[in-house]
Parts: sequence; C-alpha cells; structure tokens
Amino acid sequence: MKTLSFRKQDQPIKWFVVDATDQTLGRLASQVATILRGKHKATYTPHEDLGDHVIVINSDKIKFTGNKLKNKVYYRHTGYVGGIKSITAEKQMAKDSTVVIHSAIKGMLPRTRLGSSMISKLRVYTDANHGQEAQQPEPLTLRHS
Repeated sequence: MKTLSFRKQDQPIKWFVVDATDQTLGRLASQVATILRGKHKATYTPHEDLGDHVIVINSDKIKFTGNKLKNKVYYRHTGYVGGIKSITAEKQMAKDSTVVIHSAIKGMLPRTRLGSSMISKLRVYTDANHGQEAQQPEPLTLRHS
C-alpha cells in the first residue's frame, strides 16, 4: 500500500465567512483554527498548509463568558528592558476588537513558519463590510457544543 501525500498546489482553495455575532470567543477561535489548519479536509497533511481562507466579521459583537471581559489580560513587550505592557480584554475590545480574535486564533496554531503562513489566511473585520466579495466566500455555520 502506498502512502498518499498531498501538495498545496494540487488542492483547491476555498474562502469562508464567519459571523462572530453572539459567538463565544474560544469556541469560535478553535473552529476557525481548524479551518485554517485544514483539519476539516480528508486530504489533511500535517506538514503542508492545505487550509482555507477565513473572513471573520462583526468582531465587536463577540461574547465572553464569566468575568473574562474584566479579568483577562493581554501582554506585549516593547523590546526594551522592563517594557512589558498589559491591557484588559474590556479595554482591548473598546480599542480594537480584531486583535482579541486574531490573538485567540493565533494561539491555537503551530508556533512555526507553517503557523505563520496559516494565520496570514485570516482576515478579521469589526463590522459586516469586507473587501473579499471577489473571492465569493461561502458562509460557514459553526457548530455549538
């Protein structure tokens, strides 16, 4: 028996649009990360980037459970000594809600060059307007569990 290995150029690329209205952040992020990684396909190959493109709209309307809106903290470093900066999820949502969704999905992808190419196929918008109508994205319904 021969082991099949699929290549990126042999696979069709699809575009999906996901509405984040009233979706829980972690559940949305895990399902979008699965699409970006390509695990939803029968041709999944761990060492190839065979995932599809995903557009997330209405990021302002994402939902947090419990006290995460006040207690969850995002950290970043300026690069200088003692340059750690922190911001709560509530302040980050008011400032730029796309960063919250982008970082949640990025945390569920591999920390390699492969993960970097996967996250580049993600586009997050604060409202329902996006500029990818030419790609004819299909609406993706997320499963609730």
